[in-house]
Amino acid sequence: MNNDSPQSKDSPSSDDVLRQILRENQYCDESLLIQQLISDSGISHELRERISKKAEELVVAVREDSDPVLMESFLAQYGLSTEEGVALMCLAEALLRVPDNETVDALIHDKISPADWGKHLGQSSSSLVNASTWALMLTGSIIADEPEGIVGTLRTAVKRLGEPVVRTAVNQAIRELGNQFVLGEDIAKAIDNSQTAIDQGYTYSYDMLGEAALTDADARRYHLSYSEAIATLGKHCTFDTVAENPGISVKLSALYPRYEYRQREKVMVELVSRTRSLAMLAKSANMGFNIDAEEADRLDLSLDVIEKVLSAPGLADWNGFGIVVQAYSKRAGYAIDWLYGMAARLDRKIMIRLVKGAYWDTEIKRAQVEGFVDFPVYTRKVNTDVSYICNAEKLLHKTDRI
Repeated sequence: MNNDSPQSKDSPSSDDVLRQILRENQYCDESLLIQQLISDSGISHELRERISKKAEELVVAVREDSDPVLMESFLAQYGLSTEEGVALMCLAEALLRVPDNETVDALIHDKISPADWGKHLGQSSSSLVNASTWALMLTGSIIADEPEGIVGTLRTAVKRLGEPVVRTAVNQAIRELGNQFVLGEDIAKAIDNSQTAIDQGYTYSYDMLGEAALTDADARRYHLSYSEAIATLGKHCTFDTVAENPGISVKLSALYPRYEYRQREKVMVELVSRTRSLAMLAKSANMGFNIDAEEADRLDLSLDVIEKVLSAPGLADWNGFGIVVQAYSKRAGYAIDWLYGMAARLDRKIMIRLVKGAYWDTEIKRAQVEGFVDFPVYTRKVNTDVSYICNAEKLLHKTDRI
């Protein structure tokens, strides 16, 4: 049968073939895939050189002209390439989830005491960062394990008296760190804090931070929070197009506690219903609505949910539905191809947000625990960068539907 012949009922559609390819390539060979990506992209050696040159110019311009805020200076000194930087980031992440003072003190002791803060002393151009280094050195001395004898007894007393002070100071520092990455504790505060940038012409897609739902009560609470956030953002959707109005990102795992393939039948009813109701609210507000990407083992199921939600007749003639695709996934290109085919089949225009990816450690550890011979994500950052560039180029050739 040639390509012009009508497809038989028993032969798979191109979308089915793409889905099968997507499933088969979850743990494909990384080096072969990268070679294929580069070959298919059509990005010439000359264009790559121009990209590198432009990137270098941008970096130099930023370094020469910017006036870094305190947190940028702090991160420049304590980056993730240093043991101390990793310790601080681990502490910051963990403290957001710890409810009791005893565990907070143990965490601070574990992360602060062993590190060598002295080597950073006086190394920053910021006097406040250097003062922070002094504080970290003193904190490490206060909470260090006690020697034996009278010195140890005195150290124990100092430690006991100092722990509440240290705890308060560290918590305050973490709040300052959070202000650099989180716009506000709720959607109203986030909108208020972003107003200066909005007045300058920026637009925002707001991400409701939170964990996956563990119970149906959690899921219903998250669903209500999303609904209220969309209603609040709707008051600020004053432009004619979705692109000019604010948007929101939704995490499917927050809307259903058993978001897993073993529960597919229930997922396709309950999760689809909740997601569709939020999408309808977003459409009525003329705002963007993005489905966040999550762990690799949920990709296949998420595509089923996305297609089912978007196929609703009530969402026709709306260009605000979006999907996040992670470039560190080996299947990013296949996912883009399938989403493009879905949009054509449903006669929709959709948004795709290409990101690097946010669950790298989890994906690596899970694959190791499960005993897989490979990983669902690229193991080298440079390969993720290649994937990002090649898939961005792919998207730019699909703008009739994306």
